[in-house]
Amino acid sequence: MQGSALQGKTILIVDDERDVREVLKEEILEAVPDCIVNTAESYEEAVKLLASYTYDLAILDLMGVRGFDLLKMAVNRPYPLPVVILTAHMHSPESLRRSIELGARAYLPKDVLGDVVRHLEDIMTYEYGPAWKRILKQLEGHFRKGWGAYWRQPDEAFWREFERKLDSSNE
Repeated sequence: MQGSALQGKTILIVDDERDVREVLKEEILEAVPDCIVNTAESYEEAVKLLASYTYDLAILDLMGVRGFDLLKMAVNRPYPLPVVILTAHMHSPESLRRSIELGARAYLPKDVLGDVVRHLEDIMTYEYGPAWKRILKQLEGHFRKGWGAYWRQPDEAFWREFERKLDSSNE
């Protein structure tokens, strides 16, 4: 892919499912062959890689690898690392909210793996607010399908404030 925002980037994929790691790596390298993609299957392995290498982006599973702990570690570095949360079964609105609160740049259900490169490029191209707005707009149908039409309602104040923050980040 010529002119990709992922060109020349070093990416860490952390997931306890080998097939997910392989599919993600294959999708990325097929689209952008000059990326460097490292993978880890456990929290401990990910911690070692994060300490040993400089990454441009991390893709973290929530379950099986202590994804929230890795998210905190990645965003609290001297040079915060953009983190994408990738989750099976879309997990829950609460885990989306927690991912946002802890500093994730995106929250993607694993059923969008075939389109993951486009989402990753958005994350690397756009600032925090515009990137989140694009992700939420693109995935609203997934969230509604998985969580129901009124999935934001129990946390309405949070979502109103988050959208206000996203709108003000464009100014």
